Amino acid sequence: MKLDDILSIGGKPGLYKLVKATRQGVLVESLLDQKRMPVSQRADVSALSDIAIYTYEEELPLNEVYDRLFEKLNGEKALDAKKASGDELREFMSDFLPDYDEDRVYTSHLKKLFSWYNLLHDCDLLNRNEEQAEAAEEEASEEKAD
Repeated sequence: MKLDDILSIGGKPGLYKLVKATRQGVLVESLLDQKRMPVSQRADVSALSDIAIYTYEEELPLNEVYDRLFEKLNGEKALDAKKASGDELREFMSDFLPDYDEDRVYTSHLKKLFSWYNLLHDCDLLNRNEEQAEAAEEEASEEKAD
């Protein structure tokens, strides 16, 4: 899964796909309704590839968390974060990532994590067929060789 082009924008719901960079900021497309909009350089924009979850030993990148979750759920959607209680979210999280740091990962983080997972699942951005996985492994080995 490639999360480099998927963005979270502070104060705006959902996730956005990067269309292109401009002099004033970036042009994004909403994954919810496919509407495009410009985003200023001053906006709080984070690529999902830059986000990580605290564990007791390290910070685990979001793409690895989503890979584990996708594997645990056999490609199905996660529980609905809007309807689940904080205890349910924490229990579900510890099922597939038992060493996450419960003191530094708040319930609000878990709600975003599972909401974003379900949105990416709906947009079919989590599915990695074997060809994509092999291509990603080849790219990684080529980069290490350079």
